[in-house]
Amino acid sequence: MPKFTPAELDAHRAKLAAAPRKRAIIKVGLNTCGDAAGALPVYQAAKEALQASGLDAQLVRTGCAGMCGLEPLVEVQVGSDPAVMYGRVNAEAMREIVAQHVGQGKAVDAYRVPSIADMCCEPPTPGKQYRIVLRNCGVIDPESLDDYIARDGYQALKQVLTQMTPEQVIAELEASGLRGRGGAGFPTFLKWKITRASRPGEQKYIICNGDEGDPGAYMDRSVLEGDPHSVIEGMIIGGWVIGASKGIFYIRAEYPLAVERIEKAIRQARAAGLLGSNILGSGFDFDLEVRLGAGAFVCGEETALMASIEGKRGTPWPRPPYPAQKGLWGQPSMINNVETFANIPPIILRGGAWFGAIGIGRSKGTKVFAVTGKVKVSGLVEIPMGTTLRQVVEGICGGTPSGKPVKAVQTGGPSGGLIPASLLDTPISYEELAKLGSIMGSGGMIVMDETDNTVELSRFYLDFSVDESCGKCAPCRIGGTQMLRVIDRVLAGKGTKQDIATIKRIALTMQRGSLCALGQTTPNPVLSSLKYFEHEWNERLVASK
Repeated sequence: MPKFTPAELDAHRAKLAAAPRKRAIIKVGLNTCGDAAGALPVYQAAKEALQASGLDAQLVRTGCAGMCGLEPLVEVQVGSDPAVMYGRVNAEAMREIVAQHVGQGKAVDAYRVPSIADMCCEPPTPGKQYRIVLRNCGVIDPESLDDYIARDGYQALKQVLTQMTPEQVIAELEASGLRGRGGAGFPTFLKWKITRASRPGEQKYIICNGDEGDPGAYMDRSVLEGDPHSVIEGMIIGGWVIGASKGIFYIRAEYPLAVERIEKAIRQARAAGLLGSNILGSGFDFDLEVRLGAGAFVCGEETALMASIEGKRGTPWPRPPYPAQKGLWGQPSMINNVETFANIPPIILRGGAWFGAIGIGRSKGTKVFAVTGKVKVSGLVEIPMGTTLRQVVEGICGGTPSGKPVKAVQTGGPSGGLIPASLLDTPISYEELAKLGSIMGSGGMIVMDETDNTVELSRFYLDFSVDESCGKCAPCRIGGTQMLRVIDRVLAGKGTKQDIATIKRIALTMQRGSLCALGQTTPNPVLSSLKYFEHEWNERLVASK
């Protein structure tokens, strides 16, 4: 592929739009969750059935469509008819779908599930999905640069390089209200602005945090697997704004398909003149590389992540100085996560005011959640901020499979809190979740029913955080271990009221004294369980028997 100029990029996009289409398009989700459910034999069955029948159809692999509990997923569109989504498809069902739907134009009702179009709405409405980050996931072939370009890919980069100044990009981000989706919720524009102003003329780095370690969370993995070029485009724009010539993807090694597709997308972008020297003929030089993480949860913290990239043990360092001033190899560095970067191109193309009009209060735009646990349809949902927990759990995900009432929802991974069913009508925002003693985190959401015990659950999350502590600071290293011992005493039926007071005292020390957010938020599941489900603790205390 020749290296694009802005005009050539537009001409290529127009050529793709005008290209003739096959009569039918079959899309099979070949992502990690799809592969685990048996999507590869389904893809192969479709390929063989099409070859044998000679039908005029195109077979496309896609990323995750979001309905992970219904994998393997297949979408079929014949002519101008609406696309039909099929769930829990096996090889035999795939052959039936090819013969009946593609061959005769009649959908196979036995396997039908809601399509992406059925799940989403325009304009954005609380209670319905609205896809910005996931706009291409399950829609395009993630290994095709042409598929991305055909859906406005790299148009935001072209606009930035030919029509905007870095200050104008920062202003659009400020108007959008986008906050970092990695968990902290720091205003994105401010991080970019500070890094741009820091030590001009020196080497700077832009880093994508793909070290997604929360149990049950896989939002970033799915975006990397399903739409890698959107993250790359966001990083290139960020590099141009802050004055960086080098970007680094930090992705955990347990995500082999994500790593494979990102590396392929980098090669494609480089070959097309969208990465490397003189990008789109603008004179801007910027390149990317991938570094693999070994799976330490603490390396999701930005300073520990940078230490890991440098080849050191992944432990946080005190701030100030902040990474924007002195980060990777002592140079100004800007870190955002996968979801944050994926938001950048649509914000540039549609304007900060568009994004800022979505959401509630200071929580703007949409948020992707990985909803797991006791729900009928687990998977990824992207909802406007302000959507309630109930609308997600009972509406979009169908409630509990057993029909038993929801007991609690845990948001924010092992650092989040347990939110009781009585508070499910709380709108999802950074501020509202914090009021309840939980956090947004990167987007994990685990649903529990009445068969779950919150004392045992809080012990599970605490044990995870203790195991993942880097051990650098005493409040986290010692506090977490001691709290775990006290909770074990309670679970053994030997605890007292004094033990509850001890747990709270240790928790306060960890919150105030820990070096990084891992230690500061480790007590959240325990404290929220004590707050909302105190009776479950009292039932195990010696004094209550």
